[in-house]
Amino acid sequence: MIIAALLPLGLFLFPLWNITLEAPQYPIPLGMNIHINDFSDANPHDIKNINLMNHYVGMKYIPEAIPEFKIFPAGIIITTIIGLIIAFKGNYKWFLFWFILMIVLSSAGLYDFYLWERDYGFDLDPKAIMKFTNPDGTVMGFQPPLFGSKVILNFKAHSYPRLGAYFLGLGIATSLIAYLVGKKNHKKVNVM
Repeated sequence: MIIAALLPLGLFLFPLWNITLEAPQYPIPLGMNIHINDFSDANPHDIKNINLMNHYVGMKYIPEAIPEFKIFPAGIIITTIIGLIIAFKGNYKWFLFWFILMIVLSSAGLYDFYLWERDYGFDLDPKAIMKFTNPDGTVMGFQPPLFGSKVILNFKAHSYPRLGAYFLGLGIATSLIAYLVGKKNHKKVNVM
């Protein structure tokens, strides 16, 4: 359980997510890494170029900071401390509590990311230079996928987890394994 509690700290070392935009006019795709506490360019000036491109269709600029960049790091530190306390307490039943807590918080984080993408892709400036509509006449949105790839006009947007997300997922999975092993060992002791 100690390893499970410590693995999510990898989010402080590696990106959590990456969004990449491919298009014929960009021989090197534009990309943005999302960290637990900031955004970074996949290649030099990518975020600046994405912001310039998005301006034409009325999308908001990618900010340098969002409130989540203060909340997520605190959440990971707090859950790591809780996980370590549970690990040192040694009661396998609490391992399941930590697993459920991390699933709930991770799901809330993914939902928040989806809402952020949705707002970013659909809350367009009505004074935008270029306007695009769907075949039914509604205003076209430019939301990248939460996970996977999606064609948006002449762009192919890709959205996938990065190493930080895998550290988090591995920590969560390890806590479930620790719970199952603890439960199995508890049954063996009670049978004897």
